[in-house]
Amino acid sequence: MLEMKLLTVRFDKIDPMSIDDYIKFEGYKMLEKFLKTNPNIIIEEITKSRLSGRGGAGFPTSIKMKSVALESGEKYIICNADEGEPGNFKDRKLMEKDPHQLIEGMIISAYSTGIHKGYIYIRGEYQNAINIMKWTIEEARRKGFLGDNILDSNFSFDIEIRSGAGSYICGEEFALIESIEGKPGKSRAKPPFPTSKGLFDRPTLMNNVETLSKIPYILKIGGESYSKIGNGLETGTKLISLSGNVKNKGVFEVPYGTSIRDIIYKLGNGITDDREIKMVQLSGASGPIIPPSLLDMEIDND
Repeated sequence: MLEMKLLTVRFDKIDPMSIDDYIKFEGYKMLEKFLKTNPNIIIEEITKSRLSGRGGAGFPTSIKMKSVALESGEKYIICNADEGEPGNFKDRKLMEKDPHQLIEGMIISAYSTGIHKGYIYIRGEYQNAINIMKWTIEEARRKGFLGDNILDSNFSFDIEIRSGAGSYICGEEFALIESIEGKPGKSRAKPPFPTSKGLFDRPTLMNNVETLSKIPYILKIGGESYSKIGNGLETGTKLISLSGNVKNKGVFEVPYGTSIRDIIYKLGNGITDDREIKMVQLSGASGPIIPPSLLDMEIDND
C-alpha cells in the first residue's frame, strides 16, 4: 500500500466525540507512561526521531522544545490550527476524525517543556472542528487528563480554544499570537522568536495540528524507529490534501519520499475524464506551480 497510516489509523474506526473509543485504541497510553518519567526523556526521543514541523517551514521540533524547556517562569504552548491556505484541509480532518490525539500530543509536549497553559487557535470557518475540540477538551478534563494534578501527578495543564475571524495572515505565528492577545492580527519583527518572547511576552512553544499529533506515536515506537520511516532526508509521514481535477479527492498519509505522480495517480486515481495534467499546485495558493515534467519529484520539505 502506498499509504502509511500512522496519524490516520483511527479515522472512521472511532467516534471522535467518544473519549472511551480513543482509550480503547491505546489512547492516552503514552501520556500515562511518560508522565512518570523525566521530561528530558521525551525531548530526547523527539530529537532521535528528527521530527520536523508540518506547517511548511520544516523546522526541527526538538529544537523548539529544548529552547522552551530551558526558559523559566510562565510559559505557553499554542497549536496553530488556522490552516488558512486554500487547498489545505488535513489539519481539519485530524481535529474532526481523531481530536484526542492532538490533545494527548499537546499535554505531553507541555509536560516535557514545563508548560501549564495551552491554546488551540482554529480558523473561524472551521465551526465543526471548533465544536468537536471544545467537547474533546471537556471530555479530557472529566477523565482527569486535563486540569490540576493530571492522573494524580504533580503536573497541571489546561487548554483553551481561540478562533480567528478569517484573517489569512493569522496563520503566521506572531500574527496568531497578537490575535490571541486581542490585538489586530499583525506580525512582529524577529528576533526575538516565540520560544523566548511569544504569547504575553513569555516563552511559547508553537506547532501545528499535524506536528503535535505525531508526538504520541513517536513515543510509542521510539524516536529511532520513527527516524527510519521516510526517505532519509525527511523522516516519518506527511498528510497530503489532494483536491482539484482528480477522481479521488481527500486527505492521504504517505511516507516522505513518495512521488507526486504516485499521489495523483495511485491515491487520486488519476485525472477527471482521463485528461492529461497541465500543472500541479503545491502547498496551497501561495505555493509553487510545477509542470508535468516534474511529477516524479519526491515529497519532502524542500
